[in-house]
Amino acid sequence: MLDQYIFGRVERISPEAPVPVVLSEREANILGGAGNVAQNVKALGGDLELVAVCGADKDGDVLRSLLAESKIATKIFATPTRPTTKKTRIIAATQQVVRVDRESPADLENQIVEQVLEHLASRLKEHTVVILSDYGKGVINKKFMAGLSALLQKLDEPPMVLVDPKTMNYPIYTQVDLLTPNTKEAAEGANTVVKTMEDVIDTGVRLFARLNPKHLLITMGPDGMLLFENSQEAWHIPTFAKKVYDVTGAGDTVIASLALGIAAGLGLKLSCVLANHAAGVAVGQVGSVAVRHEDLAQAVQQPCPAMKRLL
Repeated sequence: MLDQYIFGRVERISPEAPVPVVLSEREANILGGAGNVAQNVKALGGDLELVAVCGADKDGDVLRSLLAESKIATKIFATPTRPTTKKTRIIAATQQVVRVDRESPADLENQIVEQVLEHLASRLKEHTVVILSDYGKGVINKKFMAGLSALLQKLDEPPMVLVDPKTMNYPIYTQVDLLTPNTKEAAEGANTVVKTMEDVIDTGVRLFARLNPKHLLITMGPDGMLLFENSQEAWHIPTFAKKVYDVTGAGDTVIASLALGIAAGLGLKLSCVLANHAAGVAVGQVGSVAVRHEDLAQAVQQPCPAMKRLL
């Protein structure tokens, strides 16, 4: 996914319609979607390969160039049937005026799904963790999940599968290793309303009944995280953020640092604590900024509140 920013200033209203006229002064392209997750893994010192799909167009070429500059190993499948997903944000005097999306959210064609699965078949045994960063653009669909499940079942020691979910795709996430929804996504998946911590716990229990994941992590913004090691055991991890300036990209930071903790053998609880520290660093910065391992190393030296079992 390509995130494009157009920065400018507003000096007048259009004579054609009651809208501001933005005089463009600067443009910037950055990695979005799963690319931002990959950037976070890379910045934290992780070894990774990004497997993704883009359009056979100029925006796809820009994405490849950005990934090369970031020195992220990639396997990108280009399809002529859809455009590269692109979000263009027009910013004037630090205020977002409008966002324009260019995308095709239809399910990826079977031929490309098969190519992606064929590549994964040759790579899964070399990795400890797989992150499925789902943005509901049709790449992660029913056929893909069924094919991935079949590949994992063939391995003696399959990698752990972490899913950052999209509400519309909950039915295809059955029996994954770890789901990482935020409070809103969890409530939508469990068809509940969340107002209290008890509501969050109830929501988690309902998600287990619906999807039967091995583990579940619900991120709650300023209230920290709730880790379900299983449907009968839940731990509250309070937030470690000192100041909150911008929550943009915090979910990407969480799943990237969580995956690295697991890959390093820290165990699930300690990996979640690490991810919570990383999220605290991320929300203390403006914009979607990858947390560096130096920042995280410094953050974990600070005193932090203890986790508490709630279920």
